[in-house]
Amino acid sequence: MLRRADKGAERLERALDGGPAPHDSDTRRALAAAGALAPGHTRNPARIEQTHDAMMAAFQRTLNPLETRDDAGTGDGLDDTDLHRQEIDLPGGGQLVLSDLEELTPERIEQALEMAAEILEQSSKDHQS
Repeated sequence: MLRRADKGAERLERALDGGPAPHDSDTRRALAAAGALAPGHTRNPARIEQTHDAMMAAFQRTLNPLETRDDAGTGDGLDDTDLHRQEIDLPGGGQLVLSDLEELTPERIEQALEMAAEILEQSSKDHQS
């Protein structure tokens, strides 16, 4: 019995070292159990360090927030932005409101009206089917 166990252990060792696949069921079951106990993935040390560094940087930002300037946001041109807006009555009683950062030219208004008409036409076709 002891000799039989030694042979099974030898077959299992050979299979674990990359040798031929065992044919007997005991060794195959032991090999499957060994595979189930092996971890499915290993942790990458570089990824662990990157995660740690990112967490520490976020922690430091929370502890030491940046000082706010009194003149923050001035002179950047964002507060001087004009919004161009135009309301257009559509045939059939609807209303289209166009708004843009750029000036609304008659060509752009006409293009927007054509796009709205196409959308309404497609919508009416969908409701009819």
